[in-house]
Amino acid sequence: MEADEYALMDAAEQAMWWYRAMHGHAAAAVADARPGGGALLDAGCGTGGFLARLGRAGCVGLEYNPAAARRAAEKSAAAVVAGSVNELPFGDASFAAITSLDVLCHAGAEPAALLAESLRVLRPGGVLVLNLPALPWLSSAHDARVFTVRRYSRASITAELRAAGFVDIRARYWNALLLPLMILQRKVLQAGAGAPSDVGAFPAWLDTLLFAATRLEAGLMRLGLQFPVGGSLIVTATRP
Repeated sequence: MEADEYALMDAAEQAMWWYRAMHGHAAAAVADARPGGGALLDAGCGTGGFLARLGRAGCVGLEYNPAAARRAAEKSAAAVVAGSVNELPFGDASFAAITSLDVLCHAGAEPAALLAESLRVLRPGGVLVLNLPALPWLSSAHDARVFTVRRYSRASITAELRAAGFVDIRARYWNALLLPLMILQRKVLQAGAGAPSDVGAFPAWLDTLLFAATRLEAGLMRLGLQFPVGGSLIVTATRP
């Protein structure tokens, strides 16, 4: 991403409703998938918000941008290395879990390489957790600003993971309740190529309402509700 987008992420990811919701889904997926613990890699950790939210030993970050990697280490107190998700600088079967949040969609990510490398460095039975932007038709000016070149459907990411050798694949849409507002913002209010980033500080009342909608949605998902569509996907898959 461009330097100003890293700066926006760094400033917003601890408090903004979107990051809190995404991190909550990812943390719950990790907890559900690896109750026994073990080392975790956050591949494409950005400025370290998710590592900081996890706040526990045994977590390692990897980030392509060296300045962002340094900031992630400062923010999270985790070990963070600069490197590529397409060629992970770790040995085989090094991790019990890998998280990669809004990375597979990025222009710098090579999906086949990222998934093959994730499979390699996971232990047998280890779990990959992905968050992904959903619905190709929802592509927007914000996607262009953060170099998002792929948006996924549940079927497309399931097929990619299965082809890469993963099993027990579960892909669930979220940000479904707010999808009409996303469509309005991205396709009407900020449809122009010069539209500003979606990341930033929201008025406290609005941030509270948006986050409450995502928490209601998360509760419904825990009860077993499968949304047929949504602005994002939370995905888990297992190395055989």
